[in-house]
Amino acid sequence: ADIPVIPDLEEVQEEDLAMQVAAPPSVQVNRVLAYRDLDEDLMKYAAFQTLDGEIDLKLLTKVLAPEHELQEDDVSWDWDHLFTEVSSELVTEWDLGLSERED
Repeated sequence: ADIPVIPDLEEVQEEDLAMQVAAPPSVQVNRVLAYRDLDEDLMKYAAFQTLDGEIDLKLLTKVLAPEHELQEDDVSWDWDHLFTEVSSELVTEWDLGLSERED
């Protein structure tokens, strides 16, 4: 029972097929619209200015922020610095609250 067995060539070939990965299916990818394209479509088509034919979205479309106002630079956070900053602000607010109560 403890004697190792040398596998047959047919068994090895079957194992090789089991380890192969099938090719992924080909899917047609649609283009993702940019904010600019969405903004242009929103202003062009009156269909986007009402919801369910009843709710007027014109006021909302007038006050939507443009894309350049929404873009922010990536900023890395340092846990120790952030914790110290928030703790300091909380202590300052707490001290101001206590001094106002005493007055």
